[in-house]
Amino acid sequence: MRVFSYINRLIHGHSTCSKLLLLFSVSSGGLVAYAESQAESERHGFELSQLESKKKRVLVLGTGWAGTSFLKYLDNSLYDVQVVSPRNYFAFTPLLPSVTCGTVEARSIVEPIRNMIKKKNGEIKFWEAECLKIDATSKRVFCRSNLDENLVGNNDFFLDYDYLIIAVGAQVNTFNTPGVVEYCYFLKEVEDAQKIRRSVIDCFEKAVLPGLSEEERRTNLHFVIVGGGPTGVEFAAELHDFVHSDLVKLYPSVKDLVNITVIQSGDHILNTFDERISSFAEQKFKRDGIEVLTGSRVESVSDNFLTMKMKLTGEVFSIPHGMVVWSTGVGARPVVKDFMEQIGQGSRRVLATDEWLRVKGFQDVYALGDCATVDQRKVMEDILTIFKSADKDNSGTLSIEEFHDVIEDVLVRYPQVELYLKSKHMPDVTHLLKDAEGNARLEVDYEEFKLALSLVDAQTKSLPATAQVAAQQGEYLSRCFNLRKQCENNPEGPRRFRASGRHQFRPFRYQHLGQFATLGGDQAAAELPGDWVSVGHSTQWLWYSVYASKQVSWRTRFLVVSDWTRRYIFGRDSSRI
Repeated sequence: MRVFSYINRLIHGHSTCSKLLLLFSVSSGGLVAYAESQAESERHGFELSQLESKKKRVLVLGTGWAGTSFLKYLDNSLYDVQVVSPRNYFAFTPLLPSVTCGTVEARSIVEPIRNMIKKKNGEIKFWEAECLKIDATSKRVFCRSNLDENLVGNNDFFLDYDYLIIAVGAQVNTFNTPGVVEYCYFLKEVEDAQKIRRSVIDCFEKAVLPGLSEEERRTNLHFVIVGGGPTGVEFAAELHDFVHSDLVKLYPSVKDLVNITVIQSGDHILNTFDERISSFAEQKFKRDGIEVLTGSRVESVSDNFLTMKMKLTGEVFSIPHGMVVWSTGVGARPVVKDFMEQIGQGSRRVLATDEWLRVKGFQDVYALGDCATVDQRKVMEDILTIFKSADKDNSGTLSIEEFHDVIEDVLVRYPQVELYLKSKHMPDVTHLLKDAEGNARLEVDYEEFKLALSLVDAQTKSLPATAQVAAQQGEYLSRCFNLRKQCENNPEGPRRFRASGRHQFRPFRYQHLGQFATLGGDQAAAELPGDWVSVGHSTQWLWYSVYASKQVSWRTRFLVVSDWTRRYIFGRDSSRI
């Protein structure tokens, strides 16, 4: 009776779930069994928490192309993953020029980072803050929240890590040109594109106010783009379409006063593209009335004038402007500059990593994307050790068999060798062993081997600061992290020529998948693998399909395609919002 009385009190004091559990445990034996089950569950939970605490801590700085690509492919069940970024979203930056003129809305190209990480198995912690300092010695980063300071709580905090992934991107490089920071617009972030859009409308609204002279109206409607790379050219093309397809209908009184000028320090715009594309773009801009000033360098910028110097003649002159967009390359962010000073890389422009994307001198710090460059090791630095590794019989010469035994690892370890073979149209590595007359050698000595590979290092080039490079680096590094345990005992990389054994992983190898540039008037240019160049209206539709497919979610894919459709039907929105 006491037992039933006790159970009755428990039933009336607990939830329905507790009642059901207790009804199945009426006997004292059932109560004991339930208690033991609870204890076992608690022990199991404790063991799981202990296991979680033993996971290596991976800290990712940045949510750009490199950081999100790393997170997308990482098996985060293997690590304790934390992410720090001053923005809580990922932006599809190739479409920023379209945002400046309302072809695509800003919200259509951004995906909240929390939406992306919630789809992953296991927890990924995200902190919206800016990293201010990296202390690689103590494996700690110091951060500050960029949220409203009126909110309660401390904005400063620090995080410890076992592995650090630096993917903070880069900032615009002003080359210390006077007035650029104060009077120019940049095009690196979504917020930049929104500012440019408002400024374009302001220039037109100002130009139609009563009381202005024609010269003042012309000045307000002179749009200058400094930099003839893909971003500058695409913005100039978008602006031209926006003006002549939409704004001239709304501001007819000033339609003949609009002027767009592109200033390029090099001899051609789009100089990283095939020369056929560069030539086509210049001719099209000339037909469209967009002025292209090549061989020119900007000396200074003021509120209404831009001073420039012609490289060929040395002539210095000023031109009036209503708005200047600065798009001339990238430079290191302050936190990266500070870190470079700490580790002895202060004289460099960007952070140097090895072929495995590790910051030089650190086994647990990696750098990806625009903030870093891969410092590819030269073949000539290891040429003697390579030769000795291949010369197994110590004869002083290499036979064809010995050459083949080592060349596979050389091709993997030094990507410039394969690039050299392609540039010389050599179908096989044995062509390296041919003499000056083109006759195949049966064996080569050290000097002949050295001569055969002496030109390959000239093919080593810095990777461009593009979304494509950053995304491939993030995917590569995530695969390395996923296979880290597996490859500790069974390395899968090439042999170590200066030591025994093999490298843990294959070095990073960039695969160029091509590049696009929109040129306005529903025309685009594409340079694709296999020396295939395409320009015109059909290429624009290819551009649409590729950029739609590369969106990071079905939501953004639908929004972007909807924006393109809306523009065809209703035109671009000219409101200042």
